[in-house]
Amino acid sequence: MLFGARVSSVRGATVLLVSSLLMIAGCTAGSSGRNSSDSPGTTSASQGAAPTISVLPATAAIGVVPTDHVSVEATGGSLRSVSVVDASGAAVAGDISTDATTWNSTGALAYAATYTVTATAESEDGQRTQQTSTFSTVAPTKLVFPSIGPLDGTTVGIGLPVRVYLDAPATDRAEVQRHLTVTATPPQEGSWSWLSDSEVHWRPKVYWQAGTQVTVDVNLFGVDFGAGAWGEENRQISFSVGAAHRTVANALTHQMQVFDGPNLVRTMPVSMGRAEGGFQTRGGAHVVIDKNREKTMDSTTYGLALDAGGYVTEVEYATRISNNGEFVHSAPWSIADQGVRNVSHGCINASPENAAWFFEFSQIGDIVEVVGTPVSLGPADGDIYDWAVPWDQWLAGSALP
Repeated sequence: MLFGARVSSVRGATVLLVSSLLMIAGCTAGSSGRNSSDSPGTTSASQGAAPTISVLPATAAIGVVPTDHVSVEATGGSLRSVSVVDASGAAVAGDISTDATTWNSTGALAYAATYTVTATAESEDGQRTQQTSTFSTVAPTKLVFPSIGPLDGTTVGIGLPVRVYLDAPATDRAEVQRHLTVTATPPQEGSWSWLSDSEVHWRPKVYWQAGTQVTVDVNLFGVDFGAGAWGEENRQISFSVGAAHRTVANALTHQMQVFDGPNLVRTMPVSMGRAEGGFQTRGGAHVVIDKNREKTMDSTTYGLALDAGGYVTEVEYATRISNNGEFVHSAPWSIADQGVRNVSHGCINASPENAAWFFEFSQIGDIVEVVGTPVSLGPADGDIYDWAVPWDQWLAGSALP
């Protein structure tokens, strides 16, 4: 017997059609199979049983998950042809076994689609069976898209966690988390932790090792989020961890020490958040998340009105370290206070020269550890407060053991 193959496409996939070039004559109508047949087939008039064909998903099945496989199996004969097509005629890719008794799809199905499976099998004595069945896939009311940080192909500092943002809540966090993977080279202990039903972060137990290569797989296509929402697609991003920059800003000594790996590369006098009015700089490990050569500092953007002691000030060399308005920036007006006392509204004031140097030195994801202040960084201070969470508490935020 001879097998031929022709190629079609669906969403970038191919379909394998297996057909016999052996001509069969004298056939009569009939069909068989464990699943009911939607259309009659033909069998040879010679003696012996015709082959049977079974198809999964079963005929007339509805709500099939699009990541499920289509399988076709012939018993008492060999498959001569298999096709799986949607309503437009687009075909689904598949592979046939070496003995031509089974066929399994290799391409993913689509949401809200109806598929027709047509299969033909033939016994050794020439009896043939054809079976046709249909099924339909689940039709979501909403597709959930995952946004991922860091961006693909970037190089980041040792403190930047992996963040996945969902545009709809996950009612089953555990099911979603099963489809999230972080692969670090070299390997490092770490864990996912949920900040809300729509935001989950992964960080190592300690800061990333410099030079680490990280790949993040978010495979949410076909994942049931509940309430009619399903994952829209699978995504993969990769990023690199750059040099180990770590800065320690001390609110008691009014000094900021900058390390590159184990080496102290600069010490600078600073002025941090004043206690009067409750403006202390938040304590704990901050992460550099943005840099602006020039920045309008507007206290009203984080809730401090102008008539309550707020301000609108133009600054230079603004390195953002949280989303509550904390920056390391140039502050020529407080040079006399830098290294002496804390007078800011929470930012770390530095001289123009030191601020410019720190701005150029810093990369997104660098760590700035603030010590000597009684107020700790927390959820109210922005979206990256991960390192302020003790490791045991971080692990407790995972939806899986």
